[in-house]
Amino acid sequence: MAHMNSSVDLRPVALVLVGSLGIQASAVVSSTLFAELGTVAVSTFRLVVSAVVMLVAFRPAVRTFTLQRWINAGIYGIAMAAMNQFYFAAVERLPLGVAVTLDFLGPCLVSFLGLKRWRERGWALVAFIGVVLIAGPSSGMDPVGLVYGFLAGAFFAAYTVFAERVGKAEGGGLTDLAISVAVAALVTLPIAAPKLIDVSPHSWLILTLAALIGVVIPYIADTLAARITSAQVVGTLFALDPVVGSILGWLFMGDELTTRMLVGIPMVALAGAVVTWRSKPRSEAGGSAARPQVQE
Repeated sequence: MAHMNSSVDLRPVALVLVGSLGIQASAVVSSTLFAELGTVAVSTFRLVVSAVVMLVAFRPAVRTFTLQRWINAGIYGIAMAAMNQFYFAAVERLPLGVAVTLDFLGPCLVSFLGLKRWRERGWALVAFIGVVLIAGPSSGMDPVGLVYGFLAGAFFAAYTVFAERVGKAEGGGLTDLAISVAVAALVTLPIAAPKLIDVSPHSWLILTLAALIGVVIPYIADTLAARITSAQVVGTLFALDPVVGSILGWLFMGDELTTRMLVGIPMVALAGAVVTWRSKPRSEAGGSAARPQVQE
C-alpha cells in the first residue's frame, strides 16, 4: 500500500495534454472562419455554444451556490473571456510563437510564486525557458500586439488560479465551470452581437465543433486537473500548449522544427514531470488531492 501511495499521479498531465490537443485542433478549425467573422466573433460564439452545451449537460443548481462560489465562477468566466479575446488580438499582430510565449508568462508566474521550494521554482523556470526556445521572439514586433500578449498572459494567470478554486469548490466543480463559461459568453456577446446576422448554418456547425474540442473539453480537462492537483502544478503543465502546437504544426502544417525547438520540447516535458512528481507527497500529506492551505 505504501508503494502505491508513493506513485506519481499522471492524471493532471494527461488532462492538460488532452486540453492542449483540443485547443490546437480547435484553432485550426476556427481559423477557417476568421476572414468571414473576425476573431472576436469567432471566440465569442464558441463560448456561447459551449455555455449552452455545458449548462444543459451539468444543470447547475444555482440556488445552492454560496456567495463565494458565485464570485469564483464569475471571476473565472471573466478571466477566460478576456484571455481568449486578448490572445486572438495578439495573434493578429504577432507571430504565433511570440503570442504563445507571452501568453504562457501568466501561468508560469503562478507556478513560480506558488511553489514553496526554490528547487521546484527552478523547474518552473526551466519550463518557461523551454517555451522561449520553442517559440522565441523575433524582431520588428508590433508594440500593440505585445501589449495584447502581456494582457492575455495576465488573464491566463487569473484563469490558472481560479481553475483550482472552481475545480475544488465544495459541491461544485464542473457545475461551477458551466456558470463560468456562461459568464464568459455574456461578457463578450455584446461586442460580437452585430456579427450574428453574418453566421451561416455551415458556420454554426464549424463553431459548434470548435466549441466542443476547443472550449468544452479543454476547460473541463483544466478544471479537473486543477481539482486533482494545484494551480501552480497546472500552471507549469500549461507549457504543453506550445509543445503540442509545435509538434502538430510540424506534422500537419509543414512548420519547421528548429534546433531550439528540439531542445525546448524535452525541457518542458521534463519540467512538467518533475513538478508533478514533487507535488505528490505534499498533496497526500494533507489527506486529499488538494494541497493544505495552512501548510508551509
